[in-house]
Amino acid sequence: MAQKYAIGIDYGTESGRAVLVDLANGREIAEHVTPYPHQVIDRQLPGSGVALEADWALQHPGDYLEVLKRSVPEVMKVSGINPQDVIGLGIDFTACTMLPVDEQGEPLCMKAELRDRPHSWVKLWKHHAAQAEANLLNEIAEKRGEPFLPRYGGKLSSEWMIAKIWQILNEDEDTYHQTDRFVEATDWVIFKLTGKMVRNSCTAGYKSIWHKHEGYPSKAFFKALDPRLEHLTETKLRGNVVPLGTKAGSLTEEMAAMTGLQAGMAVAVGNVDAHAAVPAVGVVTPGKMVMVMGTSICHMLLGTEEKWVEGMCGVVEDGIIPGYLGYEAGQSAVGDIFAWHVAKAVPTDVKEAVDQEGLDVHTWLEKEAQKLKPGETGLLALDWWNGNRSILVDADLTGLMLGYTLQTRTEEVYRALLESTAFGTRKIIEAFREKGVEIDELYACGGLPQKNQLLMQIYADVTNLEIKIADSTHTPALGAAMFGAVAAGSAAGGFATIVEAAEKMARVRSEPIRPIAEHVAVYEQLYQEYSTLHDYFGRGSNDVMKRLKTLKEQWRASQHAYEIL
Repeated sequence: MAQKYAIGIDYGTESGRAVLVDLANGREIAEHVTPYPHQVIDRQLPGSGVALEADWALQHPGDYLEVLKRSVPEVMKVSGINPQDVIGLGIDFTACTMLPVDEQGEPLCMKAELRDRPHSWVKLWKHHAAQAEANLLNEIAEKRGEPFLPRYGGKLSSEWMIAKIWQILNEDEDTYHQTDRFVEATDWVIFKLTGKMVRNSCTAGYKSIWHKHEGYPSKAFFKALDPRLEHLTETKLRGNVVPLGTKAGSLTEEMAAMTGLQAGMAVAVGNVDAHAAVPAVGVVTPGKMVMVMGTSICHMLLGTEEKWVEGMCGVVEDGIIPGYLGYEAGQSAVGDIFAWHVAKAVPTDVKEAVDQEGLDVHTWLEKEAQKLKPGETGLLALDWWNGNRSILVDADLTGLMLGYTLQTRTEEVYRALLESTAFGTRKIIEAFREKGVEIDELYACGGLPQKNQLLMQIYADVTNLEIKIADSTHTPALGAAMFGAVAAGSAAGGFATIVEAAEKMARVRSEPIRPIAEHVAVYEQLYQEYSTLHDYFGRGSNDVMKRLKTLKEQWRASQHAYEIL
């Protein structure tokens, strides 16, 4: 039998990447990235120029199809592989990234009469404008003693499906009523590939309060939220929920022509980027936390018992690897924080030095920050520059930097920001350990671990844990390809289970990152100070961050009203 291959497509925040993978060893034969033409839409709608309010983050669904049009044909062209030898395709996506569609499954924002309405567009995972709905949802669920709430760490996020749907209903009821279904973007792309609209158990479980044995919460709960939502799950959230690795359908003739692949090829149900990465680094048993590190971090962990951990994003049976409970936590901004510093806070003299040395700013900052010892900066930061996902689950929290002086240098600030995200990860690890969920080692993948050696050393030192780094530069896409091979099945040259696929295809680097003892001791002191600030500003002792944000929003609202007049 000829060698077989699968394609994995990783849909990120700013671009989509297709990877062609050898099923014999997980080797990536070819890869191609397509930047989204419309990027993140957070100021005004394309074409119309309709202004967006604070905390909005939208995307154009056509950008996802552009990845299929450009990246998949390119990897086939570069590789020279016969399309008949590509037996499966899988995708992963940021989540919850959701959109309203009509009865034909087409996005409402593509309709001429609705494209000027912000709520007709794709809401990206980091759309945080539904925080008010999330707050009320959590308050009502807690008062009612809803049994699902502890599975999500006691709070549901504004990033997730129900809060976003409720915001649409509250702010644009007509668009809500014109919506046939609200779907995850990962499920919508699978629909475009196969013509089959199915919901994957991963996003349904983690982002839409669906449970393998109990289904969605009761109609009484949704009615308590809002009488108009009473029948939400049986109408606008209807559809079969199927396990990861399931064959969603076959590639249609139309999509085969677009991509250069064979019509009839197996297509796996959609997945989430972080969850797809777990088997791609070979983690198929408990005790190992996988950090998918990019613009944000998702922390993934397997367990054998359901534990209720404060602020976790969810615990879902079979949510990552069949046969285990899958835990998820996360930080709302990591790489985004570093990118902000580079773009907005680096002085001109540094940029001149960078140009003279022929480096990019990130590399220069890492080089200079590497020269500093733990504690040397005199700085301490909170990593809430895009809110807090875990463990406080509060998008209204903001960033903090303590210890500035007139002598503070930009590389010192950069190092403090790196450290702050490591402290945030340790806070998550400790929350799990306090509830009896063991974490003995860390695995790291995504865009940051292979680019920033200093960052990974800081994480090892702050957590006092060894970190194994993914060998693949496109770990979520590799995992997606693995699930595509499982959807194809062993008879077609794929695999019967994702565990079997991981045994053949998962890859990590041979040399882990190990903690440095003297650094661990200093970071222990800094972490205790971080924890004090974390609880003081994050648990209600001082809500100054929220008061400042309210003042800012009031000013923006007054300016908007003035402009209308």
